[in-house]
Amino acid sequence: MGWTADDVPDQRGRTVLITGANSGIGLEATRELARNGATVRMACRSVERGEDAAADVRDDVPDAELRVAECDLGSLESVRAVAADLGDEELDVLINNAGVMAIPRSETEDGFETQFGVNHLGHFALTGLVLENLATADGEPARVVTVSSGVHERGEIDFDDLQGEESYDKWDAYAQSKLANVLFAYELERRFLTADANAESMAVHPGYANTRLQFRGPEQSGSRLRMAAMRLMNTVAAQSAEMGALPTLYAATAPEAEGGAYYGPGGFKNMRGTPERQASSDRSYDEETARRLWTVSRELTGVTYDLPEPAAEI
Repeated sequence: MGWTADDVPDQRGRTVLITGANSGIGLEATRELARNGATVRMACRSVERGEDAAADVRDDVPDAELRVAECDLGSLESVRAVAADLGDEELDVLINNAGVMAIPRSETEDGFETQFGVNHLGHFALTGLVLENLATADGEPARVVTVSSGVHERGEIDFDDLQGEESYDKWDAYAQSKLANVLFAYELERRFLTADANAESMAVHPGYANTRLQFRGPEQSGSRLRMAAMRLMNTVAAQSAEMGALPTLYAATAPEAEGGAYYGPGGFKNMRGTPERQASSDRSYDEETARRLWTVSRELTGVTYDLPEPAAEI
């Protein structure tokens, strides 16, 4: 049958910070983590939508330990604020989940192309800023779970035009940002290993799940045809958000999940089904590209990590 939400182990005493917790995969992961006793910090762009989502979770889990925090990944100021709000609170798991997909070109508050800025740079900054909160974890290693997409397989990191200023295709930009997610997850694991840190980093993808993510692009472009086509595809081909959340839950909680791994649905074309360990794209294992992306990300965000640079091969 495979691993399901019924297999999530007891999470009492554990604290999880998850971005994009107000809808889709983030909401379903929040629900199951809370159901199993975790304290969940819901980092959401809209506090109002976050509080609505928290109320929805409490309808299922009346004693859920939830706290909503405003976190706009398109604003480094907002990312710094949510990290500062944690203070000395210990985190057992950070789930980098929020994202945007295939939208017309726009820029974040800090001047980054929005998909690269939100999907990658915002999470790069957040992870670095809460690193000390993760590093304090005793016992089981803290985990950083970064949610990518199968679309990363078509991605390339265009260092000559990272922000899509010279040429922009919404799907190419999305694929680049999702490849950046996997490169980041693997590079972070290499640095954890080099530092002998009590922490692990892994990447996941949800397959094709029925969430609001698919609709933001058509909404922003004003395409009724694309909206109708997306509704049809989500109805006919997508698995539920609950199923799409399983790889995230597996990476965040399963004792057998391993740092440096990539997990996704093991069913039809890796688009649906229960989670399994998979291979990501060849480009995602390029350590030179990962180190260069890390350096560029540090320069763009101004966020540094107290972790040593790994040797060329580990």
